[in-house]
Amino acid sequence: MDMRQRKHIEAVVEATTRTLPAGQPMIAARTHDAIIESSWRRCVHQYGLDPSRMQEARILPQTRLREHQQRIDDFARIARQGLQTLYSQVAGLGYVVLLTDAQGVTVDYLGDANSDTSLRRAGLYLGAQWSEIGAGTCAVGTALATGQALTVHQVDHFDATHIPLTCTAAPLFDSHGDLTAILDISALTSPQARDSQSLALQLVRIYASHIENANFLRTHRKDWILKLNASPEFVDVDPEYLVALDVSGRIVGHNRRAHEMLAAEQGRGGELPPLVGTQFEALFDARLEDLGRFVYSRPSELRALSLARSGALLYLSVMPPAPLWQPGASAKCDAGRATKIPAALAALCGGDAALERQLERAAKLVDSPINLLINGETGSGKEYFAKALHQASARRGGPFVAVNCAAIPETLIESELFGHLPNSFSGAGPKAKRGLIQEADGGTLFLDEIGDMPRELQSRLLRVLAEGEVLSIGASRPVSVDLRVISATHHSLDELVESGRFREDLYYRLNGARFALPPLRERTDLDWLIQKLLAGAPGGAVVLSPTARERLHRHRWPGNLRELCNVLRYARAVCTDGHIEVEDLPENVAAAESAGAREGEAAAPALQRTSALAEAFDPHLLSPEGMLLMQYLRAASWNLSAVARQIGVSRMTLYRRMARYGIRSPNQRDAGAH
Repeated sequence: MDMRQRKHIEAVVEATTRTLPAGQPMIAARTHDAIIESSWRRCVHQYGLDPSRMQEARILPQTRLREHQQRIDDFARIARQGLQTLYSQVAGLGYVVLLTDAQGVTVDYLGDANSDTSLRRAGLYLGAQWSEIGAGTCAVGTALATGQALTVHQVDHFDATHIPLTCTAAPLFDSHGDLTAILDISALTSPQARDSQSLALQLVRIYASHIENANFLRTHRKDWILKLNASPEFVDVDPEYLVALDVSGRIVGHNRRAHEMLAAEQGRGGELPPLVGTQFEALFDARLEDLGRFVYSRPSELRALSLARSGALLYLSVMPPAPLWQPGASAKCDAGRATKIPAALAALCGGDAALERQLERAAKLVDSPINLLINGETGSGKEYFAKALHQASARRGGPFVAVNCAAIPETLIESELFGHLPNSFSGAGPKAKRGLIQEADGGTLFLDEIGDMPRELQSRLLRVLAEGEVLSIGASRPVSVDLRVISATHHSLDELVESGRFREDLYYRLNGARFALPPLRERTDLDWLIQKLLAGAPGGAVVLSPTARERLHRHRWPGNLRELCNVLRYARAVCTDGHIEVEDLPENVAAAESAGAREGEAAAPALQRTSALAEAFDPHLLSPEGMLLMQYLRAASWNLSAVARQIGVSRMTLYRRMARYGIRSPNQRDAGAH
């Protein structure tokens, strides 16, 4: 321990042991400000740290580090470009750049490889733990504790081991106002004057804002995004405030500055109140239907907007959901996926995570010899999926023959499938007829609603699959066929097998691989589907109003894609000047009261289950992030697909977050009870 370290320890002890008169601010006798001295006092009186005990930097082992990295993986990928750009500006001055998670663990790091040993010893390294409770007063830990950007310079540090360092950090917030990470630049040595780090503080603040905004835009790319600025010249290129709206006009996200501004507009002081769930029209002097007037194509000076309470003037630039206003964006997305997923399959999806997983698996099986089984509700697109598999395969030059086993009369299905010789049975014509199985030779046979095939014909189909040959009615010799069989059903074939209505051996022949298509009410790419169907219809461009879009999102879609096609075809036919309003939708979709009543009826048992869950689950044990997620889930009556769509993540990401916070859906609890 050198003389400088001894003097520092004495200063910390003196500052944390003296008694302050009531009302006197905590300002140390030396250069430390109130924030630093408050942190010193926390370290001693709350965390029990000893200023005389100097500790080496704590670096987590690789297994623990990976756990922290996985929890913040999505955010860290977005932040990486900001870290690299910032490092390119400060590396020549001896700084390293750190990104930590909300626990103060360094999950990303950029530094000089030639100084690895020194940086690791000082804790300016990947895996270093910089919370106040572990490392004492430091830029990362104190930024986490206060939510403020700050510099902790040399003797500002609590631990005397760290007093050679200068560290500057800024908190990074997500679009719900939750502190998610810390951006930090630090150096092993620097000038003694604290003011020498003023530029470092400005740089960290600027890049923290860039990273937050990039994360915001990615998180809410499927929502309406409002960019606001007090200056019309900068509203498009450098918005000060960002707000995201869902299709009903409720706020679903905001950046930190927008939160502060809108909370002040509502006249609330102290802790910032939550804004998520607040209606657009409660904050701004405009109607939701007017948002189209504020798109980028209009001159910025004509896009003025007043705040509802104060009347303060801002300028607004609106970014509609990408699938609605940028049809090319989905094509680019499809092209990007086409490196792994053939174009015919990629064209079926606009970003729904569950369907994309099915497509990725299907892409690996398009040319395999195994037969495929598709499960899905009526109208969910099973035939489209089968056609796409055929078009993506090497058999695309051959025929695609679709057979609806439920639509062909039972007395005719045998002859339709297998064919017949002349006059081979009562009602057979004088000419031979090739069956649909032979028609599919060299291509794909699609057996829709295979669960409705009569049991006596199942054994004949089994022979076709087992032997690769078909025997027409009245024939004595079978004919070889080369075909790939794809079958589909809305039934559970497992249950049909168990009840004896479907042959078990045929089931295993058909079920080489199974695909489950999500129903439309669970898909997160509804906007993309709407745009694709509207763009593909004849008659020119059609625009869907936000309120009409909100009605479509609220509908339960029992008829799935088939019903959606019919609804949009009807709305396009009756709308005026290519603009679809709520009144242009069919009555069962347009009626808000009916939709609300249906949702209320459906929500009642779910709410009962939620109450049961609350008896066994204490929400106060959750972190703030977990409590917010619980609020979303309860508000949506545990409709996980709706929550995933609302917060802008895939369902798998939502499942991971629920598992992280120990949240279980009451639907899962009910299922486990049976």
